[in-house]
Amino acid sequence: MFNKILIANRGEIAVRIMRTCKRLGIETVAVYSEADANALHVQLADEAYLLGGPRVHESYLNLDKMMEIARETKAEAVHPGYGLLSENPAFAARCRDEGIVFIGPSADVIAQMGSKIESRKVMQAAGVPVVPGITTAIPSVEEAKEIAKTIGYPLMLKASAGGGGIGMQTIETEQTLVQAFASNQTRAQNFFGSGEMYMEKLITQAHHIEIQVLADSFGNTVYLWERECSVQRRNQKVVEEAPSPFISEATRHAMGAVAVQAAKAIGYTNAGTIEFLVDEQQNFYFLEMNTRLQVEHPVTEEITGLDLVEQQLRIAAGEKLAFSQEEVARNGHAIEVRLYAEDPKTFFPSPGTIHTLELPQTVRIDHFLEEGIQITPFYDPMIAKVIAHGPTREAAISSLQLALQETKVEGIKTNIPMLLRVLEDDVFRSGIYTTSFVAQQLAKR
Repeated sequence: MFNKILIANRGEIAVRIMRTCKRLGIETVAVYSEADANALHVQLADEAYLLGGPRVHESYLNLDKMMEIARETKAEAVHPGYGLLSENPAFAARCRDEGIVFIGPSADVIAQMGSKIESRKVMQAAGVPVVPGITTAIPSVEEAKEIAKTIGYPLMLKASAGGGGIGMQTIETEQTLVQAFASNQTRAQNFFGSGEMYMEKLITQAHHIEIQVLADSFGNTVYLWERECSVQRRNQKVVEEAPSPFISEATRHAMGAVAVQAAKAIGYTNAGTIEFLVDEQQNFYFLEMNTRLQVEHPVTEEITGLDLVEQQLRIAAGEKLAFSQEEVARNGHAIEVRLYAEDPKTFFPSPGTIHTLELPQTVRIDHFLEEGIQITPFYDPMIAKVIAHGPTREAAISSLQLALQETKVEGIKTNIPMLLRVLEDDVFRSGIYTTSFVAQQLAKR
């Protein structure tokens, strides 16, 4: 096992990684921007070093400075968390070239799965079902119009290098396609450095369900059940639960087997997630692969009893998985909600200073919050994750509702009112909700 690792991230995920490292006796190195000088992850680390200015390109995306700190501190490994540099193949390659372990898959795999067009090709070759569409970049809006005629409306226009719903739009008509193509291409170029666009058939009444996998360097790969992630706003997840209340046991095992098949086909190692769209008949289609830890990993931890960060560390340190597929537990039900510093009506960010903070002790809360902390406009507005586990789905929902009602964050706006609306909604409670839930169901209220 490692003696010292650098955590190339901030906020709640940096704190969460540190807690596992402390338990395992691993020293931690934190990095921070000028805006995060007094942040909780800086306080908890054994060592902490300034990266640069408050904006991400000045600090958390400064690859050269990150590597310089890793070398100077003699960190044996780097944990990228999620977001920021976590799916940057150049980062993984630099770590490899400088003899520092990157806690994740290889640079080649990250690059391959980072392109949604390339990943579609790979999965098709591996026999994994993909959403009907094209596997080449669309060079112009005129060609997009011709391709759309073969796919059929409605469809999804997507950025090949995209994520988090950026550069993605539902297209109902040719007129909408013409209006959306250039703007989505520009936005993708600005966010991801690539304006490549492609199109898929829109799966209506879809469920967004993902499979967590672990793979060691000895050829052992297991899946840790699924997570239902269909409550989304602007194509970004807000509520996740495990197991899914929608799919059957047969579909669950079939999806797990396909996820393992996909991971093995690309020579995957460490923790990763295969994301699927599932239609009303429980047909499932590959959407993308996330080559990192997911924001929603706690719900998997709660039902399996596994610490996924610990598993990542052990795999990266060269250990074999200590359990087989048959030994992966599934106990009870877990639900996570993402707490955002945002206006619950408009979903616009709400930066400011937290004057009052009261968090319940009855559920798990992954956060970096303290009274007096400033939530800046420079980073993602997610400030915490609230996770409830219970013997049944109903028990988990009730526990989570009570916890949110007891949570007090004053000085900024949060999405707690919206989250409570989701948890009390009859459609959500039925378990048969889809990715259109927020736009359709909550809009009625």
